[in-house]
Amino acid sequence: MFLSVFDIFKIGIGPSSSHTIGPMNAAAQFLDRLRHGTREPGAGEVAALSCHLHGSLAFTGKGHATDRAVILGLAGFRPDKLDPDQADSAIAAIKSAGHVTPDGLPQLRLNPEEDIIFDYGPALVGHANGMILRAYDANGALYMEEVFYSIGGGFVMTAKELQAAKAARKNSLAAQKADAGYPYPFGTAEEMLIMGAKAQKSIAQMKWENECHGAPRAEVQKRLEAIRDAMLSCIERGLRMEGELPGGLRVKRRAKAIHDQLQAEAGRNITQPHTINDWLSVYAMAVNEENAAGGRVVTAPTNGAAGVVPAVLHYYLTHCIGATEKGGLDFLMVAAAIGGLIKHNASISGAEVGCQGEVGSAAAMAAAGLCAALGGTNEQIENAAEIALEHHLGMTCDPVAGLVQVPCIERNGLGAIKAVSAASLALRGDGTHFMPLDNCIEAMRQTGHDMNLKYKETSLGGLAVNLPEC
Repeated sequence: MFLSVFDIFKIGIGPSSSHTIGPMNAAAQFLDRLRHGTREPGAGEVAALSCHLHGSLAFTGKGHATDRAVILGLAGFRPDKLDPDQADSAIAAIKSAGHVTPDGLPQLRLNPEEDIIFDYGPALVGHANGMILRAYDANGALYMEEVFYSIGGGFVMTAKELQAAKAARKNSLAAQKADAGYPYPFGTAEEMLIMGAKAQKSIAQMKWENECHGAPRAEVQKRLEAIRDAMLSCIERGLRMEGELPGGLRVKRRAKAIHDQLQAEAGRNITQPHTINDWLSVYAMAVNEENAAGGRVVTAPTNGAAGVVPAVLHYYLTHCIGATEKGGLDFLMVAAAIGGLIKHNASISGAEVGCQGEVGSAAAMAAAGLCAALGGTNEQIENAAEIALEHHLGMTCDPVAGLVQVPCIERNGLGAIKAVSAASLALRGDGTHFMPLDNCIEAMRQTGHDMNLKYKETSLGGLAVNLPEC
């Protein structure tokens, strides 16, 4: 099993990795298939496009800007390259023209009001986040069709790819390792600890060697520094911005005001010891306010949980004694290793397992990263991740009005606080503990499987239906 740090951490736009970045990526992949694939027998030249959104993509698609993401994707935009400030004008132009003209393809009819369909019936069989993209010829005959699933964190798979991936998981571990080709192909936390002990290497060292397998270290480091800088820049932007967030709930941005208060209190030397929690919260909230506004963020491992890892990383770099640049990069490597284990053995998709898979996973990643940066052993790092994940088990995903605002923004702040507490507790021990991380990940998977659908990013239960009367 190998998921790159650049698979876990991807630069994109808000408000959702699974509902915005994933569908945009799927649309881009569909365009590639139109450029190079085979049309249906008897079809003429491609002339029109449509998209049907199913499951959670339908139920919370409006609030998560899924329709906008599909439109932009079918126009040829990609989330890592799109300037968020240009999105509105691009959407308006497409709605006015009624067509898109992606590079390498003819002008294609696309009427967003008619051709982007929210299907509120049963979800598709493969995953809660399903979508069907279709292309037609000038006579309306089917030219090409592809089913995509957005499986969390911006990852997408076709129906065939998802089926193959599920079959591959049934292969023996030995077969997976033989195919991996990486120096340390750990697929579980237990294997990670065993490999580390045998090689006398830290988790960060093993992850660096995996990432540098076939790529120069300088190149890997440069890309990782770009991820770090994007995370920290997002915090800085969020701490400068004021006003209301889009979507109709009239939720006010609070990060700047809180940050201003904290800075003023620090200047007067009147802060309480527990104020460090407010610093952690405001860093995370700054990111998630940017995400809710459709700004540029880094999936960590998702957009809905994008504030936790950057907040704890920023805390390490600016508040912790002895912090170093190397420590910050090792933080991200170790966090990605834990995120990869969770994604491989359970899920990071709120639509699949609830928010335990998003903020819970992010807290486990951040706790492990901080523990590593502060000199923790491999056993302490694994313990930190387990503590953080364990105390998010059962957390539902119930965004009010389908927007990634309430309770998501504050929830990231609390996730960051839990992550730091988990790392601190682990560092106070010797790494031995009762519940292994692997078992906690499996408990999260089972809990998500058993969770009622209305609590899994459909906005049909929980806080989403218990709103103030006024």
